[in-house]
Amino acid sequence: MRYPYAEIEEKWQKYWADKKVHKTDLSETANKLYHLNMFIYPSGSKLHCGHWYHYGPSDSWARYKKLKGFNVFEPMGYDAFGLPAENNAIETGIHPHDSTLKNIKKIREQLNKIGCMYDWDSELMTCDPKYYKWNQWLFLQLYKKGLAYREKAPVNWCPKDQTVLANEQVQSDGTCERCGTTVIQKNLSQWFFKITDYAEELLQGLDTINWPDKTKLMQRNWIGKSVGAEVTFLVDGFNEEIKVFTTRPDTLFGATYMVLAPEHPLIEKLTTEKQKQQVEEYKESIKSLTEIERTSTVKEKTGIPTGAFAINPVNGKKIPIWIADYVLPTYGTGAIMAVPGQDERDWEFAEKFDLPIIRTIQPPDDFEGKAYLGDGPAIHSDFLDGLYNKDAKKKIIQWLEDKGIGKGTVNYRLRDWLISRQRYWGTPIPIINCPDCGEVPVNENDLPVELPYDVDFSLGGESPLARNEEYINVKCPKCGKDAKRDPDTMDTFVDSSWYYLRYIDPDISAEMFDKTLVDKWVPVDMYVGGAEHATMHLLYARFIHKFLRDLGLVYSDEPFQNLIHQGTITNQGVKMSKSKDNVVNPDEFTVNYGSDVFRLYLMFMGPYEMGGDWNDKGISGTDRFVNKVYDLFKNHENILRNILPKDKYDLSELSEDEKFVYKKTNQTLKRVNEELEHFHFNTAIAALMELLNNFKNLDKCSNELQAYVLERYAVMVAPLAPHLGEECWQLLGNTDSLFELPLWFEVDPAGLVDDTVNIAVQINGKLRSTIQMPINSEQDSVKEVVFKDEKVLKHINGKKIDKEIYVKNKIYNIVAK
Repeated sequence: MRYPYAEIEEKWQKYWADKKVHKTDLSETANKLYHLNMFIYPSGSKLHCGHWYHYGPSDSWARYKKLKGFNVFEPMGYDAFGLPAENNAIETGIHPHDSTLKNIKKIREQLNKIGCMYDWDSELMTCDPKYYKWNQWLFLQLYKKGLAYREKAPVNWCPKDQTVLANEQVQSDGTCERCGTTVIQKNLSQWFFKITDYAEELLQGLDTINWPDKTKLMQRNWIGKSVGAEVTFLVDGFNEEIKVFTTRPDTLFGATYMVLAPEHPLIEKLTTEKQKQQVEEYKESIKSLTEIERTSTVKEKTGIPTGAFAINPVNGKKIPIWIADYVLPTYGTGAIMAVPGQDERDWEFAEKFDLPIIRTIQPPDDFEGKAYLGDGPAIHSDFLDGLYNKDAKKKIIQWLEDKGIGKGTVNYRLRDWLISRQRYWGTPIPIINCPDCGEVPVNENDLPVELPYDVDFSLGGESPLARNEEYINVKCPKCGKDAKRDPDTMDTFVDSSWYYLRYIDPDISAEMFDKTLVDKWVPVDMYVGGAEHATMHLLYARFIHKFLRDLGLVYSDEPFQNLIHQGTITNQGVKMSKSKDNVVNPDEFTVNYGSDVFRLYLMFMGPYEMGGDWNDKGISGTDRFVNKVYDLFKNHENILRNILPKDKYDLSELSEDEKFVYKKTNQTLKRVNEELEHFHFNTAIAALMELLNNFKNLDKCSNELQAYVLERYAVMVAPLAPHLGEECWQLLGNTDSLFELPLWFEVDPAGLVDDTVNIAVQINGKLRSTIQMPINSEQDSVKEVVFKDEKVLKHINGKKIDKEIYVKNKIYNIVAK
């Protein structure tokens, strides 16, 4: 009989909803498990296969843990603010609020059809004022602590989206990650969150969480801790000094020139009259370059001398001061000492502009390169000569500190988080700008500052909110005079930096989240989402969590204890995306095969963390498997009505067929348990398919053993294909839902012991057959079976047996001529 998937899936979805089977009792925390998926960005009206691949298998893991006895909390919500909805409004005239809510309604229906066990009572959307009110409250707490500040700075600007991008949102080729437009640099007054104050703690915390090594390495590299020294150089002829950070203070005697970032504040003062025009022209020429382009190792080195000189503090020598685009104002001090003898980039620059090169580390005798980057004794370095790097660093730092012209210090590559966005569809920044009082934070009692509905979305290089007179013009809360609201909105990563805390009670109004329950449920036990968020969302959430801890609002140090990245489903090698018009609509597959078949097929594609390129050719095989399972249970309908199987059986009392099925069932139960625990869905499904094939002689077993086996099979299927699992469980004669009264069967250790073994038979080095023998069989017994095997006889008939080699329990080798 064909599996009536449409009828069965509708039946169980209704049952789960009516009975609130997936509602989590948050007061029960003894065996709690907070399982969270990165929430959905509802820019499109439908889920595509990539969404299914994220949410379906992840839900299977949550269901497995529920069957194992955990009190699983699995909420879902919508990362509802952002550029795509606003861009869509510009193109179609449909308001972002309207299109977003419409999309959410459709997506919610699709999520239900997947059969995920989301606790819908905890649903949230970030575009709801009752949610983003707390983004604004968070901003104000950061502002009070000096961790939210406004500063004029060179920023990444997307000409197409007409907005600022964080460094993390600019791709390696210098383009916008959203639209692919080449990003340019602009000098704008922007709001920043001071994530750099938490740099060291963000680094150290990585050792306490169970995340993929690659993700932790990406964060370590992004934070970019460098240990070295800050050295003070005086400027010849000026009452000025320039501080330089270097990781190699031991090479100071080899510093033959200095380079400043073109944006350095001293350039205008230090540049000689003769060099002024060239310097200004150079500064203008690099304005459009992104930081990635400026620091590229393959880019030709450019620069201009200022005409000024610095004094090398260790030897009193005058060294020329240049400006060059590869020095950035936001890293270190915006100035570097150049040591071409020990730095490839400095060597290239010195060679091009005919600047002095002095080696300060002795290279090995066989070294034939230019700049030497390795270890060795100091040379041409006065009192450091003969010391190796480590000792030379210690000595020079002590010398600098004794002289008061430097100090040992730590620098970080990490920049502060730029959160200003010149767009409408986001959280308004709760600051009022008064001509007399300056920046005035909105009173907390006046939150939320709500987005106005009537807005002109046309692009103009400024926030659309600036053109809404009713919104932008307000009275100053301090002096009562005319003032203006800040026209920008916050980066949407602010929304996602704390949403996991709000799920616990999304309707709470008096505080950001329910602290009592959060203390019991957070950190999140398992977080599942894309690896592309490694240096954005995942880093920002860790920062905000630590800040909230410092306010006394959470007790844990980290937000997500365990992290899994699902792989990416591509279409013809390209990631599925509405903007790329290459999404595969799962609806046609769920209509023709059902949700469980589609979920199983996605999981069976390969390792979950690997993903793969979309191909639907194998889905019919998964469909056949589901129908075989359904037929098996249909043929044993109500078997539990008159039979109560034991928890385990004595193998000596079973027939050979029963013993075989009993062992295979327990071996599979152990394997499925292990595979699901580690998100290895494809191998768990393969084990169930193999077990199904081993049920050929199931009807030769007693009814009691059949019931024993089928109970366990239904439970193993249930997390992977929840509607099918529930139906199979009910067909056996059970009246309750598996997920209402969850259980997972224990493995019988006796059933794991194999008393037979498969032995490979090779003829002239090629595998020709496999035979099953009692374990530890001697060669004579194995030979007798081998030489009766039809496959073996086919390849040795008419030939002389030259040699036979038997490796016990593994292989029987025959050499025939």
